Amino acid sequence: MKGPKRPIHALATWVQRQPSKVKSFLAALAGMVALVFLRMVVQDHDSLFVAAEAVHAIGISVLIYKLMKEKTCAGLSLKSQELTALFLAVRLYCSFVMEYDIHTLLDSATLGTTLWVIYMIRFKLNSSYMDDKDNLKIYYVVIPCALLSLAIHPSTAHHIFNRIFWAFCVYLEAVSVLPQLHVMQNTKIVEPFTAHYVFALGVARFLSCAHWVLQVLDTRGRLLTALGYGLWPSMVLLSEIVQTFILADFCYYYVKSIVGGQLVLRLPSGVV
Repeated sequence: MKGPKRPIHALATWVQRQPSKVKSFLAALAGMVALVFLRMVVQDHDSLFVAAEAVHAIGISVLIYKLMKEKTCAGLSLKSQELTALFLAVRLYCSFVMEYDIHTLLDSATLGTTLWVIYMIRFKLNSSYMDDKDNLKIYYVVIPCALLSLAIHPSTAHHIFNRIFWAFCVYLEAVSVLPQLHVMQNTKIVEPFTAHYVFALGVARFLSCAHWVLQVLDTRGRLLTALGYGLWPSMVLLSEIVQTFILADFCYYYVKSIVGGQLVLRLPSGVV
């Protein structure tokens, strides 16, 4: 006889059986509960941004370990790494000409490791690169971001080109993970290190989104007005929310897989 299911397994099974609209509502509710919890527990909400950077660094460390120790890049999207390098390079340029600070140093380190990952995939481990699975056209991602940045960008006193570049990197960051998710959807099976890396991205982006949302609440909306007028402040906040929810479904199945003791993550059709 089968033993009774653990409560968390029973809950996961119940959630999985719900319609998409119910799942979306539950995800939004869980996000709101997490935000309330963070607001109560974390005194300095700026530390959430530091935590997001730390989690992202852990994810990159896992990725570097995979490439160096396992000598394979199977399951990784070169296009996602190239999009990441692109938005980081643009953001670094904006940092140098607009607001040089500690984030500039953090982005420099992240860009350096991302370029190293691209080099390893392109030249050292190219034989294991799944080119046929990494088939999402980059221009499907870049062109809409570029057009949107031309239409909606900051209204600050900086040069118009710098403001457009700033908007472009914000929009591109929000969707840069799409090729990686496309690869995982094509393969259906995600090996542990890739799953850990993508989950770390999801957690980092949630913490970054929480930082923005809580900062807006703490300043009673003054932060949004400080960013400028028009649609730009809302688009910044929306971009943070979008990049969080893009990875929410994957993170759910990752946690379910870890709780179930599965080393390899298997994704149902239509998850990402």
